[in-house]
Amino acid sequence: MQLDILSFNLRTWTDTDGSNAWPYRRDMAAELIKKYHPHVVGTQEALPEMLSDLDSRLPEYERWGEGRRGGENGEFNAIYYHRRVGGPQEQGQFWLSETPDEPGSVSWDSSLPRICTWAVFQPPALGRPFLVCNTHLDHRGPEAKIQGARLIWQHMRPYIDKGMAAVLVGDLNSRPGEEPIVFLRRHLRDLLQETGQDGIGTFHGFSGESRDLPIDHVFAGPGIDVQDVRIIRDHVDGSYPSDHFPVMACLQLS
Repeated sequence: MQLDILSFNLRTWTDTDGSNAWPYRRDMAAELIKKYHPHVVGTQEALPEMLSDLDSRLPEYERWGEGRRGGENGEFNAIYYHRRVGGPQEQGQFWLSETPDEPGSVSWDSSLPRICTWAVFQPPALGRPFLVCNTHLDHRGPEAKIQGARLIWQHMRPYIDKGMAAVLVGDLNSRPGEEPIVFLRRHLRDLLQETGQDGIGTFHGFSGESRDLPIDHVFAGPGIDVQDVRIIRDHVDGSYPSDHFPVMACLQLS
């Protein structure tokens, strides 16, 4: 089965963005997802009102996840999945902290609560299930970033050890060469690196011009063939659906 998966930092809703605030971008964001029609989308930074906007514009998708402060509170790392994939066989969320089951918990030098949302899918056409993890590491605390990466790997490893295909997507707020990426590359395949795109920035600040190196990533475990990986630069008359470029991977589960 081919699995198309999109990592999409939506940029949260703040009126200080002026003409780039969410109400001016929500249609573009939904149309981008419709255009590429991935099986799964991992979103970051979305508030409940933003997700409601996408829900109404994407009737072929359902979603899983809760806010980083628990329930409907705070930003989500929502996982959208197309109805053709079917609902999750397993799903959950944990906090990137020393008490990962405690909603809203913060540890180390993290500036905010951070989460990893995950789901296991087994589409009817595929005998083999796959795991998707979606995260957004802290933007300030170096210790929180590496500890968060370690927690995510600890969660993924038992599934991979059982032979399950596994993918990690998200805004890792870390560039190639920084400790969280170096750590994850020891255990998972960095698909931007594999396709020679790990020198292309994914944050652009609504300018359309890549800044620095990528901070949005797609990692994969074994048993996955990579057909295509692309950094999506779609815009409408110079306006962009986010201040990040989404990253899409087209994969074959072998």
